[in-house]
Amino acid sequence: MTSQRPQREERLDGQVALVTGGSRGIGFAAARGLGMGAATVVIVGRSEDSADAAAATLVADGIDALGVGCDVGDADAVRALPGRLGPLAAVDILVCAAGVMSERTAKTLRTSETEWRRVMSVDLDGVWRTFAAFVPGMVERRHGRVIAVSACLGRMSGPGNAGGLAPYRVAKAGVNALVRNLAHEQGMGMRGVLVDATCPGHCSTDMGGPDAPRSAEQGAATAVWLAGRSADGAVTGVLWEDREVVPW
Repeated sequence: MTSQRPQREERLDGQVALVTGGSRGIGFAAARGLGMGAATVVIVGRSEDSADAAAATLVADGIDALGVGCDVGDADAVRALPGRLGPLAAVDILVCAAGVMSERTAKTLRTSETEWRRVMSVDLDGVWRTFAAFVPGMVERRHGRVIAVSACLGRMSGPGNAGGLAPYRVAKAGVNALVRNLAHEQGMGMRGVLVDATCPGHCSTDMGGPDAPRSAEQGAATAVWLAGRSADGAVTGVLWEDREVVPW
């Protein structure tokens, strides 16, 4: 692992954080962490009911939060989301945590077109769509923190080379590349927008299963930390795991 340089953290007071996949798992843990840091949190869930329920849980804990339903696999729905949010569409922090797992038997040459598109539409295309919907405003305001939740299984320098789960592994590797590409296009933080990916590790969530060694809160902690960094001298455009840069 390569150690990150010491970086000053900012308070989140007055900032708006939008979290896709925020109704459960790592996304919900990230939403809670950002809300505890005084951000206003917009939880995006696949359905209105799931998003509203998650937001209500945070509100009961004293966090300023609201929920909105939007399937990031639906291009029209994502395109319409900023208009639905009104002033809250001017987000300062964007965490893309929505994701689905591929079928266990989905190997490269044994994956159906339907299964490939189901996973890609959420895990990779959904991240790009959400970037396209919200990052231009950050660029205009010259301030933003963009964090995509990737996965260790997408690291082509490590577990990603093991084969199997092809749509998921390839989608997460694509997320890492998408983050790097956007970060370079934004001057690697010189224009006030930081773009990074996180590897949360194997966490106890609906996707990770009850026997996973890490909690959702542990998996979300680096994303929350990234959201509060100063752009001054920041390392960006990389994949992070437990606040350390890891190869991908």
